[in-house]
Amino acid sequence: MIKTLLLSAAAVAIGPASGSVAVVTADGDKNRPVTKVITLLKDMQKQLQKEADEDEAIYDKMACWCQTNDREKTEAIKTAEVRIDGLTTKIEELTAGSARLNTEIKNLEKEIAENQDSLDKATAIREKQLAEFNAEEKDLLESVSALKAAITVLSKHHSGGFLQVANNRILGVAATLENELSKHAALLQGVLSPSERRAAAAFVQAPADYFDAAPTFKQSYAPQSGEIFGILRQMKDTFESNLSASQKEELANQKAYEDLKAAKEAEIAAGQQQLDTKTRELALTNEKNAQAKVDIEDTKASLSADEQFLMMLKEKCSLTDKEWEERQKTRADEMKAVSEALAVLSGDDAHDLFTRTFNPSFLQRSSSSSSSSDRRSAASALLARVAERLHSPRLATLAYNLKLDAFTRVKKAIDDMVTQLLKEQEDEVKHKDFCTGEFNTNQLQTEKKERTKEDLLASIEDLEMTIDELAKAIDELNAEIAEMQVQLKRAGEDREKENAEFQTTVADQRETQKLLKTALQVLGDFYNKKTASLLQRQEPAGPPPPAGFETYKNNAGSGGVIQLIQQIISDAKAMEAEAIRSEEDAQKAYEDFVKETNASIEAKSKDIVEKSEVKARAEGDLVETKEAKEAVILELEQLSNYNAQLHQSCDFVLKNFELRQTARDEEVEALRQAKAILSGAKFEEFLQKV
Repeated sequence: MIKTLLLSAAAVAIGPASGSVAVVTADGDKNRPVTKVITLLKDMQKQLQKEADEDEAIYDKMACWCQTNDREKTEAIKTAEVRIDGLTTKIEELTAGSARLNTEIKNLEKEIAENQDSLDKATAIREKQLAEFNAEEKDLLESVSALKAAITVLSKHHSGGFLQVANNRILGVAATLENELSKHAALLQGVLSPSERRAAAAFVQAPADYFDAAPTFKQSYAPQSGEIFGILRQMKDTFESNLSASQKEELANQKAYEDLKAAKEAEIAAGQQQLDTKTRELALTNEKNAQAKVDIEDTKASLSADEQFLMMLKEKCSLTDKEWEERQKTRADEMKAVSEALAVLSGDDAHDLFTRTFNPSFLQRSSSSSSSSDRRSAASALLARVAERLHSPRLATLAYNLKLDAFTRVKKAIDDMVTQLLKEQEDEVKHKDFCTGEFNTNQLQTEKKERTKEDLLASIEDLEMTIDELAKAIDELNAEIAEMQVQLKRAGEDREKENAEFQTTVADQRETQKLLKTALQVLGDFYNKKTASLLQRQEPAGPPPPAGFETYKNNAGSGGVIQLIQQIISDAKAMEAEAIRSEEDAQKAYEDFVKETNASIEAKSKDIVEKSEVKARAEGDLVETKEAKEAVILELEQLSNYNAQLHQSCDFVLKNFELRQTARDEEVEALRQAKAILSGAKFEEFLQKV
């Protein structure tokens, strides 16, 4: 550009030198070649400055872009790395949790299967016991029924009507006796004496012989049939007693089975509930694990993209910095060359030289007609015009002083003012750059703190929700423990009442047995003694005496009363035994309930401790997060206040920057023109520019 301008100036200079006398006309001063060169150089200075300003604006934007994205991407990379570490730890924890839950689920399934198998086995055993009991009960009922029929048949003969008993019925009694002896041999072992067994066997072999002999004087009934009658009744009593014992045993077995079934079903239900809970927990854990794996892959992809972008950014920004430095250096050299050329052409000596060279007649005329006073007035008028247009008090003051002061002082004042204006312009540029950078930094920090605030608010919401859920869970556990403790207390009170009732029942049964045994003893003493005395009476030797009193017989109802008392005693003993078994079962059930309840209370208490620890940690994190939120809010307030201060300090400068720069450039130019006028330049050359 410098070479082109100098060539143009040379062409202009050659034109007048070889041309007409127009150089010395009235228009020659305005079209003087050197003046055109100076004008071109000044235009060139303005263009270079404009390009420098444009480059600086572009570089500022690029620097802001580089700084902002470098900071954001660096922060994003750090955040991604921290997130990847956290997700890696989370995946490991979730994987371990999933493995643990799978193991627990397998153990629960195994436990449930074992409990179900135990229940199935117990059910099979119970069904077998029930079938055996039903068969035994049926058999004993049939035997008792058959024996009752046989006793009925023999009772007719035993009471004196034996002649009316048919032979086939006697044979039926014998067959019944033989069948029962054979079928229940084991049951009757030790019940019948050897003599009774022989008598029974003889009766089975020849039942009719037991009913052929007539009673003698000493016997009021056939003794052999009476013995068989007693054997049958003894067998019937044995079968009935065994049937009653079997029925009680069946009841006990049924109750034991029902208790076992209830316990196993409770264990199965509890295990199934735990299995369902663990299964849901496993599904949630696997879902979280899968999501964490997706998140870590996405985060790694984002991290890779950010790293590549940051690498590209650093490379581009580094190249931009180098290019900026080179452009700055080149433009500074160019502006320096233009300034030096302008200084060479604008000097007083050069002006005088060019005036003598290109217009000697005008130089003589101007030398004779102009004076320092005219130049001072022209310069003052120029500065006054510019001051009026720019509303510049400094130029107006300088224009006024110019009329009064000498050239040297005025030129020095102009130089000082130009220096001051250039310094103000430089400071204003620095202030603008500072404001732009601070606004960008403030905006970036504010956006970052806003994101941090949002993250903290989300964390606070999550922590408060977690704390609320834990508090509710702890309250529920405490309520359950309180309810179980109430149930324990009630169960203890019920157990005490049941035990008191048991003690009363057993005491009543034993007192009843004692009274009945006393009554039985009284009756037994009389009837056994009477029977013995009758049996011991001996007839005297010799001819029989005449008929006397009939044989004294016991009251017909005495046997029934004694048997009834004995039956009541047996029933009382059975009731006592049943009450004892019930008491033992109730005590065992109570002990099992207490054990299970205490275990549940202990487990829930442990759960409360664990949840309380988690809740305490969450509350601590909540306090720290709230403090961090308050700190972020404070920082946001500080950033907002600083932003307001920046607006107060920078809005006017940023809004009027170009206008103030242009006005200040015009002031500087006017001062330089005034100085040029004072140095001998033509005033008319500047009027058109002004």
